[in-house]
Amino acid sequence: MPSRLNPYISFDGDARQALEFYKEVFGGTLALNTYGDFGGEEAGDASDRIMHGMLETASGFTLMAADNPPGTPHSPGNNISVSVSGEDDAELRGYWDALSAGGTVSVPLEKQMWGDVFGMCADRFGITWLVDISAPKG
Repeated sequence: MPSRLNPYISFDGDARQALEFYKEVFGGTLALNTYGDFGGEEAGDASDRIMHGMLETASGFTLMAADNPPGTPHSPGNNISVSVSGEDDAELRGYWDALSAGGTVSVPLEKQMWGDVFGMCADRFGITWLVDISAPKG
């Protein structure tokens, strides 16, 4: 398997809901492991929280996420953003529509000075998404 670069997002108890939402948006296969799966009774109140989750899609996207371990502070904010880019206008607009629904749009999805259609939003879980639709080459 080749090396890959993908985002890994931390959550404070809603990793399962977020990953299930992203699966609805992008499709693919979602694998979830809880703290209870690995720690048994020692996981205590965290037994149902996600220790590691991974979404892999037919488009080649990989998104990993987990709930912070018990007792670890959660610091949401602009410490992560996820970029989705390509030439398939319909596909990327579909992602934009789903991700921005219930979220906050900071840059509307529209043609930018560099020629691409670009938008930036925070989804309903507070994750910043950058969507860039480039003109087909050739």
